[in-house]
Amino acid sequence: MPSPVLNVVVLAAGKGTRMRSNLPKVLHPVAQKPMVQHVLDTALLIGAQQLQLVYGHGAEQLQAHLADFSQQHGVNWVEQAEQLGTGHAVQQVIPHITDNDTVLILYGDVPLTRPETLQNLLAAKADNALALLTVTLPDPTGYGRIVRASNGAITGIVEHKDASAEQHLITEVNTGMMAADGKALKRWLSQLDNNNVQGEYYLTDIVAMAAAEGVHIASSQPAEIAEVEGANNRVQLAALERAYQRRKADELMIAGATLMDPARIDVRGNVSVGEDVVIDINVVLEGNVSIGDGAVIEPNCVIRDSVIGAGARIKANSVLEGAEVGNSAQAGPFARLRPGTKLGEGAAIGNFVEVKNTVFGMGAKAGHLSYLGDAEIGAGANIGAGTITCNYDGVNKHKTAIGAGAFIGSNSSLVAPVTIGSMATTGAGSVVTSNVADNELAVGRAKQRNIAGWKRPVKKDNK
Repeated sequence: MPSPVLNVVVLAAGKGTRMRSNLPKVLHPVAQKPMVQHVLDTALLIGAQQLQLVYGHGAEQLQAHLADFSQQHGVNWVEQAEQLGTGHAVQQVIPHITDNDTVLILYGDVPLTRPETLQNLLAAKADNALALLTVTLPDPTGYGRIVRASNGAITGIVEHKDASAEQHLITEVNTGMMAADGKALKRWLSQLDNNNVQGEYYLTDIVAMAAAEGVHIASSQPAEIAEVEGANNRVQLAALERAYQRRKADELMIAGATLMDPARIDVRGNVSVGEDVVIDINVVLEGNVSIGDGAVIEPNCVIRDSVIGAGARIKANSVLEGAEVGNSAQAGPFARLRPGTKLGEGAAIGNFVEVKNTVFGMGAKAGHLSYLGDAEIGAGANIGAGTITCNYDGVNKHKTAIGAGAFIGSNSSLVAPVTIGSMATTGAGSVVTSNVADNELAVGRAKQRNIAGWKRPVKKDNK
């Protein structure tokens, strides 16, 4: 018999009325990523060989958001034209399930389930036809209770409204996530009916069917409750966001970072940190971010898709995007490093300096109030306050090259394309339009005239 195929079914057809939004519920983000994308990514991490996405409301939006992922990973889109319950949703997938499949059923609005938790569920299933992911809650009100026999065997799930007073005391509840043999699952799904108050087909009904057949129903539980919580409204969505951020904060601290306040950092991507990193409050890390040993991130910084070298310091209120900051380099406060910026070892960008597509050599500095775009700045060069590289002619971008050890006087305008040689100097206030050779001084400004007897303007009488 061939090895079982892990066939993951993600239910994502609900409208999410309580979100009060035109966006399908599963597309609402946690850490700037749609909830359903978290679920799909986790499915891949546990080795899903097939992905079935059951959709309904907001189909066009959902398919647009997941188009690239779907194409790359071969997602099979299965429509649930009418939302008639979770059992009905899984019934739509029957044509795409083979007898030899291990079918894992997940929910598109439950984004925080860890891969380890799902692996434990699959391990619990092992040679059993059915395994449930259950959770024990301090207050199980509203949840379906897991009913067990005296020997501990699961015999069914009873909904809160149908539970007896004794069953209301049960604190182990159903999460809806389960793993099942394809052959048995198809049989149980075909027997579902909607003879209930809601007129819906409940997936939970298959548990009683399995028990009636004498099937041993295995179970496992997550490490924390947040892993199985969904979001039906924005209050619950915010709670998931906080739970996710606390998890990420814990991961960073375990990896070697000191967080001045773990409740005031947001991680919205993949972040790696070295040892003895210090991150102050209100820092937002987005995309792919790497922070080297001993680096310091001061308060209120936004760092997106960037690499921070060992011993570097990003000072308060700075914004980095697509930048590389070398070892022991500094940026800020109030610096903006745009895509293509590379700071060499020991380089320094100061307050209110904006840099784009520019390479700073070792120890080069730009301390104050400058714009430097499409430039190459040599080691040890010093860029004076108010300097601008005039890199755009309205159609094309042009490069400015500044040699090692050059000194650019304050308020210089360097009109690209232009080259400033090594150890060259530009006088303050110069507009440099032609190349400057090594060791030369360039002064490009109008000659000063002092006019004696100048009469200052006088305010006119408006009467």
